[in-house]
Amino acid sequence: MRGKAVRQVSMLTTTTPDDLVPQDHPIRRIKPVVEDVLSSLGPTFDAMYAANGRVSVPPEHLLKATVLMALFSIRSERQFCEQLRFNLLFKWFLDLNTEDPGFDHSTFSKNRRRLLGHDVADQFFAAVVDHARLKRYVSDDHFTVDGTLLEAWASTKSFKPRDGDGGGGDAGGHRNPEVDFHGQKRSNLTHRSTTDPEARLARKGRGKEAKLSYAGHALMENRNGLLIDLELTEATGYAEPEAALLMLGRQRRRGARGRRTVGADKAYDNRDFREGCRERKITPHVAQDTTNGRRSIDGRTTRHPGYAVSQRIRKRVEEIFGWTKTVGGGRKLRFKGRERNRSWFLFTGAAYNLVRIGNLAKAM
Repeated sequence: MRGKAVRQVSMLTTTTPDDLVPQDHPIRRIKPVVEDVLSSLGPTFDAMYAANGRVSVPPEHLLKATVLMALFSIRSERQFCEQLRFNLLFKWFLDLNTEDPGFDHSTFSKNRRRLLGHDVADQFFAAVVDHARLKRYVSDDHFTVDGTLLEAWASTKSFKPRDGDGGGGDAGGHRNPEVDFHGQKRSNLTHRSTTDPEARLARKGRGKEAKLSYAGHALMENRNGLLIDLELTEATGYAEPEAALLMLGRQRRRGARGRRTVGADKAYDNRDFREGCRERKITPHVAQDTTNGRRSIDGRTTRHPGYAVSQRIRKRVEEIFGWTKTVGGGRKLRFKGRERNRSWFLFTGAAYNLVRIGNLAKAM
């Protein structure tokens, strides 16, 4: 029997957003962790705002919204605020009532400087890692480090000589002129982007297209593949070992007694990285770079069974970069400047950890 469409809508209802989110939805395992992390940041939030004046949008809403944007591949803050008007799952996650209108996208811009000034992204990411550590999901002995290029929000047409002589442009005054770079020698020493001066021209390998990019670096623990540190630097071509040593130096030894190791690909096979790891009492399980017969990792390291284990597990870090670029929206960065992109990188890394923590909690 054919059903008939009912045009009348209910005027009064007792249904809440919590009633409409399925009990087995994965986000239900994520929300308690986020709320626990945000409660630990209460003193920081108190210091961010004046004691009197007009009441602001709660910073908890902004941070929860940032997590949702990473989890559900929302490409912009404007799009998120549009969906917040009708997406009841989003309202449930932000603890809003069904009839609450949400907030305007300009709220993010107005509060971003305040969040950056108090290092909220660093504290939020660290609090997520501490939560995982309390659950004993994190190893303090064995790590993996790697880096990737993240395309900046700037066109190669904005990559112009530092002396101000643009050259090669269209004199017609068009908004997006045609530019012919053939025969021009361009490098980061002589040119820079007028859109994002901190971005650097880089490419992933020989034969690849050079793009304005930043270098993202990740330090993963090997027990459950959780991120324990992140860094975003200029894509200088030499930033990977330097950033890796910086992140390793920030790791405290928490009661571990065995040998500490760090796995990496052959881009880290150099003397500076090896000696830096030794100074930190960490054994570098680095893939050997046999180009022209040069390598700094020899049989004294590769002969141990743990070296093969590190080399096998280190490939899991590529899953993190893949998730960041596809789900987290990092295929092309959405902000200008290293500071704001670094904040986004930390929040997205924290979102990845939240997904992993939820899956681990379900498996336990």
